[in-house]
This record gives sequence, structure tokens and C-alpha cells, in this order.
Amino acid sequence: MARPAFRVDAVLVQAVIAGALSFAHLHDLADAAGQDGWKAWAYPISVDLLLVAAWRRLRSDGPSRLAWCWFLIALFASLGANVATAGFLDLTHPPSWLRFGIAGWPALAFLGGTLLAHSHVSESQEPVLPAPEAEPDIAPEPQPVPAPLLVAEEPPATASAAPAPTGPPVPAALVDHARKLAADHQARTGARIDTDTLRARLGVPPHLADAIAAQLA
Repeated sequence: MARPAFRVDAVLVQAVIAGALSFAHLHDLADAAGQDGWKAWAYPISVDLLLVAAWRRLRSDGPSRLAWCWFLIALFASLGANVATAGFLDLTHPPSWLRFGIAGWPALAFLGGTLLAHSHVSESQEPVLPAPEAEPDIAPEPQPVPAPLLVAEEPPATASAAPAPTGPPVPAALVDHARKLAADHQARTGARIDTDTLRARLGVPPHLADAIAAQLA
């Protein structure tokens, strides 16, 4: 079996070159701001790790304000170092605001990394359909039944008539949504969902929640 030929990925090579240049620029900027020794090398690592963590959060959990915010902060720090080391700043006499920003970056990066690592996306909740306004139940006025002249024998009942459904009308879409919530509740807790929990999840009046629970039973 022939081994596949080694191919150089141009995009990967370009990414390595760009990352190495940005890493070096961040190191030079931190060193010029007074962070010498191993501290100057820790700054580019911190910026790149925050950038990667925010990007992974965007890829895994989808777009979010938290991930986008820290991704742009890390990207701005990386681009700022590239521009600052291109001759736009006098690195032999760095301005005070640059020293201030370099000194405050560790706390900012720690905050961003902690939020990205420990803030989980809440469970996706399906949109709750707005409950229809319950129309008042108006019972029809009883109509007088004329007395029969002759009492006819009633035929034997062959089957008991099914009781008519009581309660306000419930849309089929709302019942389907309630059935999904009940299945999710039973999967998480192992118990059937009660009427109070169903009413709280749906945001419907008590009488409508009772009618929905009766259909789920």
C-alpha cells in the first residue's frame, strides 16, 4: 500500500508565519514596556490563548456576545502589537498609557479566560407560544322540552357515550409544545411533570394549564 505523499498546506504555513510574527511583536512590546525576562514571553502566550479560547467558544457554542467580546479584545491586542512595533511608537521611550495597558493585561486576560471557561450556555429553551386569550364560557340558555304525548320505550343503550371534553379550547401547537416540555422534564427528573410546573413553563392561566394537563394524561 503506497503511503500518501506529503503535502504542504499553504493556509497552515501562512497561519504559522502570522502567529510567529504576532508572537514576536507582542514579546517586543511587553519588553519595551518594562516586562523583561520570562514575563515578556508570557504576554504573547496569554494573548494567543485568549484568542484561541474565544474562537473555540464561538465554534462549539455558536455566536455569543461573551465570546465575540473577548475574541475582539485579544485580536485588538495582537493587531495593536503588530502596529506599535512597526515604527508608530517610540519603543525606547514608551508612553505611559502603553505601560498601563501592558501592566493591566494579566488581570484582564484572567477575567476573560475565567468567564469563557466557567460560564456555560443555558439550556436551549424552545420559544413559548403565546397563550390564546380564554373566551368566557357562556352556557346556552336551556330550551324548554315539550312533554311527549306518549312515552316511548327507550332503546337499550349499546355503548356508553363518551363524556364531552370540558375546559377551554387548546390549540394543537400548544399541546405539542407542552408534550415536548413534559418529555424533557421526565427525562431530566424521572417524574411526570405536574400542573404547576407545566403552567410555569408555558406561562398560561391555571384553567388552561389544567386543560392541557388533561390532554397529556
